[in-house]
Amino acid sequence: MRTKDISAIRKEYLITQLNEDDVQSDPLKQFEQWLNEAVESNVNEPTAMTLATSTFEGKPSARVVLLKGVSPEGFSFFTNYDSKKGKQILQNPYGALVFFWPELERQVRIEGKIAKLTDKQSDEYFKTRPEGSKIGAWASPQSQVIPNRKYIENLKSDFHEEFSKRTIKRPPNWGGYVLAPTCIEFWQGRADRLHDRIQYTLTNGIWTIERLAP
Repeated sequence: MRTKDISAIRKEYLITQLNEDDVQSDPLKQFEQWLNEAVESNVNEPTAMTLATSTFEGKPSARVVLLKGVSPEGFSFFTNYDSKKGKQILQNPYGALVFFWPELERQVRIEGKIAKLTDKQSDEYFKTRPEGSKIGAWASPQSQVIPNRKYIENLKSDFHEEFSKRTIKRPPNWGGYVLAPTCIEFWQGRADRLHDRIQYTLTNGIWTIERLAP
């Protein structure tokens, strides 16, 4: 089966503007505004974000994870510390995030340094997860090779039985990270591929706002 010619696939974006005078001085507040608009517009998976990490040698890897919090600290997500992403963050704490909301013709790019959340923060979030997700955190040796699907289903059953009569606590190798941003770019699609790109750069605690060429 031959792959269809994809070179001619394109969408002409609507004429929606993003100007320097329209954005907030704090990029985290600007992000929250855009995220709220994405949620209110019923964007599919508005908190889904591509997380890029790399090894100490600079070999990159990317995957989609879910944003679980925005605060003055940065952007939070949760995972298994022994996963591929966890191991890469340990080797190289710098990473990048990308949000894409095609329904709004918007994209947000974020760069910064990643650090673990406190045990208390991870515990508090873990308590809010559904029981199945809590069991899944114990059952999955994330990113490791497993023989088949039955292997993971058996682990799930074993842990479900183990925790049937006691509280499911957070696994010691599972918890949260926060990416503290140093650069955030807001991208608004425009006609003729002349998109609006507004970039915030953090220098000595002060955010500088600049326009980038599309």
